[in-house]
Amino acid sequence: MNNDGVENEPSNLFRIQETGVLKVVIDYNSTNYFVYRGKPMGYQYELVLALCEDMDVKPEIFVSNNMSETFRGLKEGRFDLVAKNLTVTRARRKEIAFTKPLKQTRQVIVQRKKSADAPDSLFLKTTLDMAGKKIYVQKNTTYYRRLIHLSEEIGYPIEIVEDSINGVEKLVSMVARGEIDYTVCDENVATLNQSYYPNLDVSLKISFPQNIAWAVSKESPELKEYLDRWIVKFKKTEKYRQIYHRYFESPRTAGRYNSEFHSISGGKISQFDSVVKPLAQKYGWDWRLISSIMYHESRFNPEAESWGGAFGLMQLMPNTAEALGVKDIYDPAQNIEGGILLLNWLNEQLSTSVPDSTERIKFVLAAYNIGLGHVKDAQRLAKKNGKNSQVWENNVDFYLRNKSSEIYFRDPVVKWGYARGEEAYNFVDRVIGNYEHYRNLIPE
Repeated sequence: MNNDGVENEPSNLFRIQETGVLKVVIDYNSTNYFVYRGKPMGYQYELVLALCEDMDVKPEIFVSNNMSETFRGLKEGRFDLVAKNLTVTRARRKEIAFTKPLKQTRQVIVQRKKSADAPDSLFLKTTLDMAGKKIYVQKNTTYYRRLIHLSEEIGYPIEIVEDSINGVEKLVSMVARGEIDYTVCDENVATLNQSYYPNLDVSLKISFPQNIAWAVSKESPELKEYLDRWIVKFKKTEKYRQIYHRYFESPRTAGRYNSEFHSISGGKISQFDSVVKPLAQKYGWDWRLISSIMYHESRFNPEAESWGGAFGLMQLMPNTAEALGVKDIYDPAQNIEGGILLLNWLNEQLSTSVPDSTERIKFVLAAYNIGLGHVKDAQRLAKKNGKNSQVWENNVDFYLRNKSSEIYFRDPVVKWGYARGEEAYNFVDRVIGNYEHYRNLIPE
């Protein structure tokens, strides 16, 4: 309660800890957030995961490459945290609150190396050579302001084109392909992209070292204080060094980016996309959800075998596969179709007891993993104990997770006895989690 006797609203940090969800906006590019071979990855994404582990919350990831939309969403409360490579500036400090710096970098010109296609007249050796040149930058970034200042310093106008559609890395790729001649980005990102496009030159630096940080709303001082402490501590850890190396220093980075299974350069989730898409459409499922199930069941290995005797991409039991008409359990198309038919059957069985189709997906996934009988038991336990048997989170999931406890599996309403429900709970959580990443980054 404040001095006027009015009850204070809870802080954003308190709300995040109470709800168990941190709403984070990240930009989609080959550094910060992407999918590779079915796995969500990225420098900023992994930092967010480490932060959420420390806070004991789950991240809810939003994607926006539009800086105006990003800052507007932060002010409106749609995002709690901007996890991007934000350059710290005085102008931005008036609008948002920056965390402690994650790193420092300099701005550089990205251009093509001298060649028959890029003669000396195009190559910029010094900032004075930028006079009269057309340089593309992402809209609402600090790159625009730096070029304005440079134009004043050299005493000659630079033609600056603010691009509201393409992000930094897209502009870099356009330079590499000869569609535009110049852009500007941070040195570490430029150096990384140079490994993707060997024809690029990123040697011309146009700024002093600048701090790169995350941002929160100016109305979130407690959250900023928490983040500042965590960043200072985490940057000293081996885990942080490993994350940084993985995305900015590892020689494997270029190979990963050039793979057909990178969501940006190749756009495929797995080698079975062309099989999954028509089958999923035939039976009314999102192919990205089926791919997420496959990733967690078999890591896209058609010859996978579990300790429990399940086989193939969708990990079908032989008796189940036979009942579903699967003649060759190792054949990718038959195995995938069998798995989808099983999902259809489970969905039908649960349609009455869980009428909401979005909520029902979680029940279907749990039943796919552990069996319909155990899920029905958990529903009956939830109803008996005053919980909502039609809602998964904090209701039915609790009783499935605890079906290994005698107090529950010996309850008279339970028909299927003991079960290690924690495994099914984790399966639902991971499949839905990956599915959300696929929906963020992979076109339908």
